[in-house]
Amino acid sequence: MYQLNEKIRDLKPYDPVTGEMKVRLDANESCLNLPQDIIEEIQAAVAKIDFNRYPDPNATAVCKAFADYYGINSELVTASNGSDELISIIMSSFAMKGDKVVTVNPDFSMYNFYCSIAELECIGVQKNEDLTIDVDRLIKAVQDNNAAIVIFSNPCNPTSKGLSKDDVKRLISSVDALVVLDEAYMDFWDSSLLDEVDNYSNLVIFRTASKAVGAAAVRLGFAVANKTITTAIKAVKSPYNLNTLTQEIGRIIYTHHEYLTKKKKFIVSQRQSLYNSLVEISDKYPDHFEVISGSSNFVFVKTDVALKLFEYLKQRGTAIRYMGDYIRISAGTNEENSVVISQINDFLSTAVN
Repeated sequence: MYQLNEKIRDLKPYDPVTGEMKVRLDANESCLNLPQDIIEEIQAAVAKIDFNRYPDPNATAVCKAFADYYGINSELVTASNGSDELISIIMSSFAMKGDKVVTVNPDFSMYNFYCSIAELECIGVQKNEDLTIDVDRLIKAVQDNNAAIVIFSNPCNPTSKGLSKDDVKRLISSVDALVVLDEAYMDFWDSSLLDEVDNYSNLVIFRTASKAVGAAAVRLGFAVANKTITTAIKAVKSPYNLNTLTQEIGRIIYTHHEYLTKKKKFIVSQRQSLYNSLVEISDKYPDHFEVISGSSNFVFVKTDVALKLFEYLKQRGTAIRYMGDYIRISAGTNEENSVVISQINDFLSTAVN
């Protein structure tokens, strides 16, 4: 009788909040859909697609549009089905079975997942009490374990904390491991190393269209690295990994520089507004509600009533992310932010008094 192997036997499918939710602030998506003029431009492009043909294996046009927007060399860019595909590719191809991968805790859970699927040993370095990364401790862990890869998000999901550019450079220069810098939320901060990847032999940066760009539906991600690493990524990825629809949609969106810049600024302002409102709640309930400052499109909160609060909001049609002793709330529109703040106040007024 066939048996599943040990590494997948007990796995459960990803289980996000489902059902009809009036307010969805659980997945760090953009709170803004694409405007009608861009949607119409996409529709016109889709009508011209030769659906009987395979997509461009190099995703040339969308990589160029992405590179032009960020002012980098398109030859250093690889497109993918979101950052998840890139994490899987790196773990399965840039390390050998049994190699060690260093991560930080807490961080994006999929690093550990793909590490285990690739049969690598994952070593987590605990963050400081204030959720910042101790760079010296991280460097030591990579060196002591002769790690093949070190990977972390900057700014971090879920803490929203960012590691300074100087500290990241010190890490890269101090280890022989491949440094995978996940900048999924860097559009909301200003410490990117995108324009410096060619200066390092061991750096690859991930970017995504799912956050500031507001195209989570099409699953579009990018890896940026020097030519040697880029060639290797393109060699080990699936030949036609990114479908033509996604390539065309991404190409069009990334040509709208002014729109993307304005959208990014709006989301940052919404995050700040949400943060300020949550701080006011924290001031009222300091023993039960601690708001973490950050640099992303969401706010991270430590609370001893996290699960009860999550369920309370869910019952009222509002989705946030429950994370043990913490909750994570994506920045929404003015209306969405107002709803979640009102509901949190209502809950705390009865739950902790």
